[in-house]
Parts: sequence; C-alpha cells; structure tokens
Amino acid sequence: MTDARPLAADLAPRILAGERRALARAVTLVESTRPDHRAEATALIEALRGHGRQALRIGLSGTPGVGKSTFIEAFGMALVEAGLSVAVLAVDPSSARSGGSILGDKTRMDRLSRAPRAFIRPSPSATHLGGVARRTREAVALCEAAGFDVVLIETVGVGQSETMVAEMCDLFVLLLAPAGGDELQGVKRGIMEMADLILVNKADGDLKPAATRTVADYAGALRLLRKRPQDPEGFPKALPVSAYTGDGLPEAWGQMQALARARKDSGWWDRRRAQQAAHWFEEEVRAGLLARLRTDPAIRAAMAGLAEDVAAGRTTPDAAAAEMLARLGQGG
Repeated sequence: MTDARPLAADLAPRILAGERRALARAVTLVESTRPDHRAEATALIEALRGHGRQALRIGLSGTPGVGKSTFIEAFGMALVEAGLSVAVLAVDPSSARSGGSILGDKTRMDRLSRAPRAFIRPSPSATHLGGVARRTREAVALCEAAGFDVVLIETVGVGQSETMVAEMCDLFVLLLAPAGGDELQGVKRGIMEMADLILVNKADGDLKPAATRTVADYAGALRLLRKRPQDPEGFPKALPVSAYTGDGLPEAWGQMQALARARKDSGWWDRRRAQQAAHWFEEEVRAGLLARLRTDPAIRAAMAGLAEDVAAGRTTPDAAAAEMLARLGQGG
C-alpha cells in the first residue's frame, strides 16, 4: 500500500507531477520540528534534488501598511493571467503565546487563493530572527520542484528579514508608500543597497502626484549608490505602481525579467545560487548545534553549571564559552 511507503518516496513523484495536495503536505512536513519529520523532510529534499527546474524567486519586503498583500494579489493575478504559475510564501508574524500565524494571508488574497495556477502558503515566523521562517528556503525548493514559474517570498518587513530573504531569492523588491523627503531619510542605506527594484505603491488617485515625487526622490538616492557590476545600466531603479488599478505592474514585471535575463547571461545567477546553497549549509550546521545545546541533557547540565560559575564570578564568559566549545568538540 502507498501509506506503507516512506513518506519522502510517496511525496516526491507527486510533487514533481505538480500535485497541490502533495505540495501542501510537504510544506507542512518541512515546517515541522519533530525529529522524525525532520528526517523525512531531509530525505524528501534530497529525493527532489537534480530535477532541473528553476523558478524566478522574488523576495518582497516593505513596512506594515504599505499594501504588500494587496500588491502580491494584484501582481500574482497579472502573472497568472499571463499564463504563469505563481507560488506565494507569505511569512506571518507569530503569536508569541501559541506560535501560530496571526494575519492569515489567504484571507487577504481571496482572488489569488482561488486561482488554479496559484499556490499560497502563509507560515508563522515562529520567533526566528527577522521574521523569515527558517524552513521557507525548503518550501521554495519544493515549489520549484512542483514546477512553479515564479515564487514570491513576502517578509514581515522588520528587523533582519531583508538580509535573510536576500539569501534565498534571485531578485529583491522593496515596496514603499508615497512619502516626502523626510521619510526618505528613514529608509536605511543597507536595504537600499539590497533592493533591485523599489516600487512605490498607491500611485493612483490623490496620491499619484506624491507617488511620482517619491519615485523621483528614490531614483536620485539610488544614483548615489555604487552600481553593482553584475547588473545592467539603470539598475537598481524606482518605479510607480498601483495595486488598486494595476497601473505599472506590467512595467515592473518587465524590469524584473530584464534583470533576471541579464544576470543569467552574465553567469552571476548561477554563482549567486551556489553561494546561497553554501550559506544555508552553514546555517543548518549552526541550527543543529543550537538544537543540541537545548536538547542534550548532559550538555544542558554543563551549560547550567558554567552559567552559574560566570554569574558567581568564578570564571569569565569567554573562558566558560571556550570550555563549553571544547566539551562539544569532545562529544559533550
């Protein structure tokens, strides 16, 4: 019987065939923290390795209230209507008490969630640094294996989320609202340097003149930044869009495609993906070590003892940390 087969062997061919229920079940599997589920998830990702499919991974960030969900629905529907398949991995802030998702992106993207060529998966950030769920990277790999053309990764737009999403996407898009010159000063230089496109949303109605001015302000700021050698002339750039009317969405998509083609032609795309894979290998090693610190009784006891020594002044934090690392190197 199928149920008697290992879960990875059952799910892998169904995901490659584009079966949505199998994909949803696989994402749930990779998000689980149970040791047996983690083993199955690792086996599943390994079984899907080498399928040769690549989606365009687009990271999207912006401050709360800028209209990210409205933009994603409008942009996703435009892509679907153009014949593309779209997966949206929307990382919601977690409830501090239950760890559950508290925003519910599917309820905010009603049209897109019902589109046959779209897949939306809200995931709780579960207190991980920056609001990007630790397993979002694996969910992206699953969506690629399922044959999606575009994967949109929405972050909560706080803390270090932009840095983390940059390590799992091909293009990074910053969504901003119309604002004046003073608000421009509040955008950190770091996120400006990471952004491939700055899209000023709500460029419609009474806000259209303000949006036009804001685009000009950001375009001027971008010209002051050092041009990235991997990108063609004119990037990064700022553009006006309206998720409400759809204005600017085709132009934004065209610019994304142009930048992706240029990076592929130059070889930067493949090099960057290789760098990202190495980055996530190191992250998994770190996460595994931290998990061992939390779950191994002997290690927890040693940590507690050394912490008491540090608190009592019998040793310094540096010396205690060196001793703990030495014990880990000897197998605990």
